Amino acid sequence: MTVTIKISDEQAAVLQARAAAQGLSLEKWLQSLAEQEAHGTAGSVVDEMRSLRARVKPDPEGWTTRDYVNYGRRSQ
Repeated sequence: MTVTIKISDEQAAVLQARAAAQGLSLEKWLQSLAEQEAHGTAGSVVDEMRSLRARVKPDPEGWTTRDYVNYGRRSQ
C-alpha cells in the first residue's frame, strides 16, 4: 500500500533530521514507526517505566526520588 501525505517543507525537514539521527532514511524511519504502531510498541512509556521499576531495588535508606530532589535543593 502506498500513501501520499502533504506536509510543509519545515515539517519534512524535522522528520528527515529525526530519521537521520537514527541512521535511517526518511522512508525506512516512517516504515519503522508504522511497524511499531501496528505491534503496539510505540508510546509504551508507561510499560517501560513499570519494567524499570520492577528491576530497580529499593533505596537502602528508604528515600524516594522526591526525597533526593528535595535534599539536593536544600544543600545548595
